[in-house]
Amino acid sequence: MTQNEIVDTLNDLIKVCNDGVEGFQAGAEHSTVDMPRLKMFLMDRRQECVAAAEALSALVREQGATPTTSTTASGSLHRGWLNIKTTLAGNDNLAVLEECERGEDAAKAAYRKALAKDLPAPIRAIVELQFQGVLRNHDLVKDLRDEEKRLHHA
Repeated sequence: MTQNEIVDTLNDLIKVCNDGVEGFQAGAEHSTVDMPRLKMFLMDRRQECVAAAEALSALVREQGATPTTSTTASGSLHRGWLNIKTTLAGNDNLAVLEECERGEDAAKAAYRKALAKDLPAPIRAIVELQFQGVLRNHDLVKDLRDEEKRLHHA
């Protein structure tokens, strides 16, 4: 794998992390008070995305390149959809959680794509560790979504 391919792959993952930062922030802003742990949960996930982006940015700098600070186009569309959906649903926690799960599905796909490449071992180890965090986040979001369905949308 060339140095440029490594940097491109890492920058793609940074964009996905940045999507997570903005998506979890938007989700926290749109959650309602009847599920108090949701806002804290979403802000904790946001912070994990910040840390992941920082770690990937350090790897890009080690390659002698400049890390991206942008998000993906699909992430921007996703946040727009979250804003519309939660407005129409009255800032419904279920809508927030469904959109967060959709975002985590996109993150899982991006990390799988990166891990399918021939990354150098030290970089692969970090990407794999972050991927495990994405899987955990997805499962936690899904569990909260299922709980919200049981409690309020049965």
